[in-house]
Amino acid sequence: MEPFSVRRAALAATVGNMLEFYDFITYSFFAIQIGHAFFPSGSEYGSLMLSLATFGAGFLTRPIGGIVLGIYSDRIGRRPAMLLSFALMGAAILTITFTPSYNTIGLAAPIIVIAARLVQGFALGGEVGPTTAYLIEIASPERRALVVAWQPASQEIAATAGALVGVILSKTMAPEMLDLYGWRVAFLIGAVCLPFGVWMRRTLPETIPQAEAGVTAKESTGHLSLARRHIGLIVLALMVLASGTISTYVTQYMTTYAQNTLHVSSTLAFAVSLVSNGIQFVGALVGGWLADRLGRKPVMIWPQLVTLLLTYPVFLWIVHAPGTSSLLVGFGLLSVIGSLPFTAFYATFTEALPQSIRGGVFATVYAVAIASFGGTAQLVVTWLLHVTGDPLAPSWYLLLAGVVGLVAMSLMPETAPARTGKA
Repeated sequence: MEPFSVRRAALAATVGNMLEFYDFITYSFFAIQIGHAFFPSGSEYGSLMLSLATFGAGFLTRPIGGIVLGIYSDRIGRRPAMLLSFALMGAAILTITFTPSYNTIGLAAPIIVIAARLVQGFALGGEVGPTTAYLIEIASPERRALVVAWQPASQEIAATAGALVGVILSKTMAPEMLDLYGWRVAFLIGAVCLPFGVWMRRTLPETIPQAEAGVTAKESTGHLSLARRHIGLIVLALMVLASGTISTYVTQYMTTYAQNTLHVSSTLAFAVSLVSNGIQFVGALVGGWLADRLGRKPVMIWPQLVTLLLTYPVFLWIVHAPGTSSLLVGFGLLSVIGSLPFTAFYATFTEALPQSIRGGVFATVYAVAIASFGGTAQLVVTWLLHVTGDPLAPSWYLLLAGVVGLVAMSLMPETAPARTGKA
């Protein structure tokens, strides 16, 4: 592809990815308000836990979506898989947006919301693998990590947009209005953008031509056996993704943590997510740029080590002096450094996989890690805070995850073309 074509194709792929993640992540920002709408309980803790459990339900179907849509992308093509994923996500987000509250339709309300979250999970499970594979396949060898960086970067744009909407709504609405319909406005903003995302994805050039798709489909009977040959790489990738997933979703939980545990204003709580996610967007792109120049492994290992060393001191500062400076600077510092390694990992894992299994394996491993650790991360942190009463509890979980990620990153192969001599 010509440079302009690569930029346009990357934009079209990641715009859809960004909209899907906006819809999915926004739920966690408004977990308290959604709990009030669909899961009334005798206690604030009970309502929040039911709401977070429903957030976690969206992770149960992600491995299924990863397997089904990932293999579909390897057999039929990246573009059809990405379009199908996007359409399913759109239907789910519209359902959540317009479902009446528990007070209006009773038990049907949480049932409908849970079903919609399951569809969202299936759709998003099949989104990341095909999109990441597509970005690797359209990029020139010397710029693969930077192009692939738009996959995690688009997720950060989505999270930043969700946090920005949260800041604006919490600043302009009374708490009771935020509970009543403010969170629905946030979801509706994502729904309004859906037609644009469909149009953008329909224009994508296919990286698996139809002439080759037939060959790929025939070879797909050996999809599982070929994946088995890369089992060591897959296990390491699962460890890295588990670490990154816990870090990501604990970070997304900081809006709730700041309000419920540190008792700061909702505006400042949303601002924390806005700043940390905005900085992670920059970190993802810088990580990709560095990985193309320095190699994948140095960019994975050293920032991960620094993040480990900083996590506990930053949480100590935040807990003992909760306020604008500690929250914004502390979480901002962890966010920018912690986001550098994972772009390099995305490039490493996709480069190391053959094209014929790339979409399916990446999607499946990613979805399994997300389902196992992303869907439970916020529940685990909420539970730890509740049973220990220690506001430092999130840092314990982050440290454990960080060590697992660092070990796996140190064992990953170096796949940068400049380092391996392979294009």
